[in-house]
Amino acid sequence: MCPSPYDAEHPGPAPPRPGHEAPESGQAVSVDTSPHPHRVAILVYDGVKLLDVAGPAEVFAEANRCGADYRIVLLSPTGADVASSIGIHLSVDGDAESEPAPDTFLVAGGDIYPRTAIARDLIDATNTLATRAARVGSICTGAFVLAAAGLLDGKRATTHWKVAHQLAARHPTTHVEPDSIYVRDGTTYTSAGVSAGIDLALALVEEDHGPELTRDVARHLVVYLQRAGGQSQFSAPLQGPPPRTPALRRIVDLVTADPAGNHSLTELATHLNVSARHLTRLFRTELSTTPARYVELIRFDLAKALLDQGHNATQAASLAGFPSYESLRRVFVRELSMSPTVYQRRFGTAHRADAE
Repeated sequence: MCPSPYDAEHPGPAPPRPGHEAPESGQAVSVDTSPHPHRVAILVYDGVKLLDVAGPAEVFAEANRCGADYRIVLLSPTGADVASSIGIHLSVDGDAESEPAPDTFLVAGGDIYPRTAIARDLIDATNTLATRAARVGSICTGAFVLAAAGLLDGKRATTHWKVAHQLAARHPTTHVEPDSIYVRDGTTYTSAGVSAGIDLALALVEEDHGPELTRDVARHLVVYLQRAGGQSQFSAPLQGPPPRTPALRRIVDLVTADPAGNHSLTELATHLNVSARHLTRLFRTELSTTPARYVELIRFDLAKALLDQGHNATQAASLAGFPSYESLRRVFVRELSMSPTVYQRRFGTAHRADAE
């Protein structure tokens, strides 16, 4: 497991990686001294939504603590600093011409789109960076910028559900999937609204470094490990109203943040300093289920997402917290009347674009 700044054994910042040691007094600071960092260029502009920038950036930064080597640069069409949609100013590193070879290029979304015409310089900057990048993506309404640049022609894509119909109407050759959290079509990635940029960034990190490192990143950021980009993208517990009791909300957040953790009835009751009987009564009253059943359904939902992402059934069982494949299979048969492998054949969406 990678170190966290909140761990007692890691009270300070993580030790520098080779090539990133702090310079001695009077020594010039090198911005980038590692041999082959993965450069992530995020294009911003006046009116950009701050979370569309900060969310994915935090994922890449946290991945660095776990051993990855991402270099995040903020770019604007003119190289000038920009003001976000909430008035906070962002200092940028340059314009499109200053970034010759980004490995990943992302366009952040903003509240101004689609009601505002997309500026010509933003489209030009997008095309310039896209031609140089190994993979291209957008967060939220950044998809409108990609589409205006012609980068979504004939491709599958998504955006915020409120404006997905407008994206489809304006760009009829783009196959818009309004229900998806994120969509991959070849080397082009688009995500749904706001926090879905975090899901997309996690998927990119997993593509680069595998599921174990990505799971650590998700745990440190206290976000849901996997929300699938196709079928079963929303967990059943999240579709209902949240618990009214603050104590029960704490337990729900604890379980959903790390479904594979130790969530026995005794452990959960101890976490709240209540009796097992009292906790069971809270679950029955507010969620119409038992703690064990709730944990099982959260893990079931995660296992479906993992299958959607391309993991095999044994891997999905282990990563979701089931003690064995057979225990996962029993839940699938009970809930869906099919085994995990049959479910994956019927509904799996992972790497669908590659197959097509």
